[in-house]
Amino acid sequence: MALLKLLLYSILLLQIFKTISSNGVADSEPIADSDADSSIRLQLDRLNSKISLLESRIDDSTRELRTKDERIKELENTVDLKLAKLASLQSELQLFQEKGSLNAKELVAKANVRATELERQIDALRRETEAQNKKKNILEISTNEAEEKIQKLNLKLESLQRINEEQNARIRKTKRALQVAEEEMMKAKLEASSVSEQLEQVKEGWLPPWLAVHLVHFRSIVMTYLNEHGRPALDLTLKKALETKSEVVKMAKPHIHSFKTVWIPAMKERSVEFARDAGPHIQRLKTKSIHLYHESKKFMEPHIVNAQEVIQPYVKEVRKVADPYVDQVSLVMKPHIDKARILLQPYTKKVHRHYRKVKKTVSLYHHQAQENIHHMLKNHHITKQYATKELAWYLASALLALPVIFLLNLISDFRHKKPKKHSHRHHTSHTCRRAKRAHPDK
Repeated sequence: MALLKLLLYSILLLQIFKTISSNGVADSEPIADSDADSSIRLQLDRLNSKISLLESRIDDSTRELRTKDERIKELENTVDLKLAKLASLQSELQLFQEKGSLNAKELVAKANVRATELERQIDALRRETEAQNKKKNILEISTNEAEEKIQKLNLKLESLQRINEEQNARIRKTKRALQVAEEEMMKAKLEASSVSEQLEQVKEGWLPPWLAVHLVHFRSIVMTYLNEHGRPALDLTLKKALETKSEVVKMAKPHIHSFKTVWIPAMKERSVEFARDAGPHIQRLKTKSIHLYHESKKFMEPHIVNAQEVIQPYVKEVRKVADPYVDQVSLVMKPHIDKARILLQPYTKKVHRHYRKVKKTVSLYHHQAQENIHHMLKNHHITKQYATKELAWYLASALLALPVIFLLNLISDFRHKKPKKHSHRHHTSHTCRRAKRAHPDK
């Protein structure tokens, strides 16, 4: 019986040690070292000075990884030592079983306690290794993000370099264009000097010296007269025009208010009634006028054709007679016209420039006024059918011409004094007249 009990205990102990050794061997697999440090170092060496903070962080992470790898190796060594101890304990247990010692129970209990302690240590080591692996993965992710940022910064640097090169090319082109423009300016100055010399020669050759002296003297007299008398008169007229304008505005304010409040609504009502009443009459007149126009055209067209056929030979004869005289006049006047054109060329350029400016501004205001008038005519139901571009053009031109005409009239009124009105009554001076004497016979 005792032998059977010892055999059973020994079998149970062997199974326990086998399970412990298998767990220990399965859990203590060596963790392979990552070769990412060398690749990270090679990639981090290419970074610029602007990414020094990222380099320092990555260096710290690599140091932590090294320390953790060393710690893992130490833990693996301790696990190996403990596994060796377990193996030695198993061998001791086997020896004790073979010898059949009486202290087998105590050794088994001690071995169990030691095995549980070793299992706890192995679990703690496993947790530490898992935590270190997680940290390692986090550091690898951060290194990948840093590499992506470095690539983006490199792309930005390349784009900035390209932009800088393009700007340098543009600067070179502008410098060349400036040089060309300076050369053209020099050429233009030389041409202007030559033209001025030619003009002086033409003036000297065209005008006699006495006439040139008289012209200069007359110009100086005219300028002095304008400066002494013309400008003050113009200032006075402008001042008076402004004063009259202010007075007219003050006087017209109540009338304008009454016109807006009273007359305009009444005029609108009257216009609506007139449009309603005169609509059929206008339509009838329109149809009659169109019919009359077509009838008159049919009636007058053959007479006009006959008149053209009658007049055409006379016109041809007049042209034949007048052509040689026109050619002679043009031949005689051509040199004088050329000389006058050469003389007036510098003045005509200025006049033409100012004329262009005035024309541009006037056409702009005229176009704006035309658009506004056309829009107003279209929006109103009475004038909608008469809203044409031609009518808007005429109204805009009249609107722009009215202030000019008004100013010219004001200036003419101020310049010319009003004549004194003579009374048509006779004997105004004889205030004290004698009374008629009564006849003595009466």
